[in-house]
Amino acid sequence: MALESAYAIEMLNITKRFPGIIANDNVTIQLKKGEIHALLGENGAGKSTLMSVLFGLYQAEEGTIKKDGKVVTINNPNDANDLGIGMVHQHFKLVQCFTVLDNIILGVETTKHGFLQKDVARKRILELSDKYGLKVDPDAKIEDITVGMQQRTEILKMLYRDNEILIFDEPTAVLTPAEIDELMQIMRNLAKEGKSILFISHKLAEIMSVADRCTVLRRGKYIGTVNIADTNQEELSRMMIGRDVQLVATKEDKTPGDVILHVENMTVPSKLHHNNAVKNVSFDVRSGEIVCIAGIDGNGQTELVYGLSGLENITSGKITLSGKDISHASIRERSLSGMSHIPEDRHKHGLVMDYSLAYNLVLQRYFEPQFSSKGFLKKGEINKYAEKLIDQYDIRSGQGAPTIARSMSGGNQQKAIIAREIDKDPDLLIAVQPTRGLDVGAIEYIHKQLIARRDEGHAVLLVSLELEEVMSISDRILVMYEGEIVGEFDPKKTTPEELGLYMAGAKRKEAGA
Repeated sequence: MALESAYAIEMLNITKRFPGIIANDNVTIQLKKGEIHALLGENGAGKSTLMSVLFGLYQAEEGTIKKDGKVVTINNPNDANDLGIGMVHQHFKLVQCFTVLDNIILGVETTKHGFLQKDVARKRILELSDKYGLKVDPDAKIEDITVGMQQRTEILKMLYRDNEILIFDEPTAVLTPAEIDELMQIMRNLAKEGKSILFISHKLAEIMSVADRCTVLRRGKYIGTVNIADTNQEELSRMMIGRDVQLVATKEDKTPGDVILHVENMTVPSKLHHNNAVKNVSFDVRSGEIVCIAGIDGNGQTELVYGLSGLENITSGKITLSGKDISHASIRERSLSGMSHIPEDRHKHGLVMDYSLAYNLVLQRYFEPQFSSKGFLKKGEINKYAEKLIDQYDIRSGQGAPTIARSMSGGNQQKAIIAREIDKDPDLLIAVQPTRGLDVGAIEYIHKQLIARRDEGHAVLLVSLELEEVMSISDRILVMYEGEIVGEFDPKKTTPEELGLYMAGAKRKEAGA
């Protein structure tokens, strides 16, 4: 009798090519039954591609996939589902105007005499939700719930389909610290119940806390697999980047100069309800300092940035940039006045996804004489400029400047936005979640870029949900809670725990106190 395989899934010698790039170069990964197996690598290392091959979104040119020791063929996601393989994508695949329930049963509807049996489905969803501690409201619309709840909906979609092998692609990139802790617990519960989990992440602390083993990829190649119990963050980052990485940013003390951004009693309306999202907020950012707006997601940070950058009109108050009133200026006027903006949502506000990388890099400057003449674009100049930034910021893409933005990895899309915004040499750089979804090497690089802006005497306004980042690179921290600034802190004289109390609304003090 054949011995039962210890592995739920084996991907053996997988090679996957795209134009100009080998995304997976002879990669092997073996997932044991009931384990949480992390897949670690830089942006563009080939992690998502490998998992997309397993889920049937891509077909490999070479290699074999085995499930429970038997060779299987996966031509599309339906084949993957039939084999019990499910995937939560980095950018969720949900229908915004449908309810949670409708999204979960979509494609596997139970019907009787041609009618949907929603009551049966609802009962099963509530049972699953209860069993795995997922707590979602089946009748809520996707567009009305938090990102964390949307992710739980994706997890329930997999459980509802009886998937045994669960793939999580960068599951924590869009979650708050509390939601991340909850997700880690959910993953542990799933593994305890016998599910086998593949978990793509850049975040070393998360991998150390939840995974049993970790496989590392670098530039499409397999580097090695280690037991988490026998390793540490430094060793993992060295395997991933190929060199030692500075995990905590260092900066010298600096005395701030003149006020660059002055915000006085600014109020911004909310799109979701009748209240204002930003209520009568005032603060300054000076040259030579990094001021960070910290807070739990959804406390007005997004609307604050929309008001500052011109994406949303303010209802009252005044914004002054380098002495010029820009309260009601257009987005282009603000840009030309010396403001750069690294947006929170790179797909919605950061890039034109179907444009080339080159065109995305000149989106705010294409009208300058360097890039256009008499209404015609100088394509040669644009490409030359793009290649300079690609080289300088290590933006990895299959074909360089002509690469379509959509085909690049999320981290490299982010690097492109950062290159474009910093190269404009702005007086004020507004950076919203600039390191979201990036690997430790890219985070180290971006932190150095932000600190360099400050050291050159420019002003940086950072909005971040990552407390480690907030503590590490800010000169001053402003905490936002329910649309108001509830405290101002010196990172050298506070703790993450104290900030957490203000972020949760348990404490408050007047700014400047």
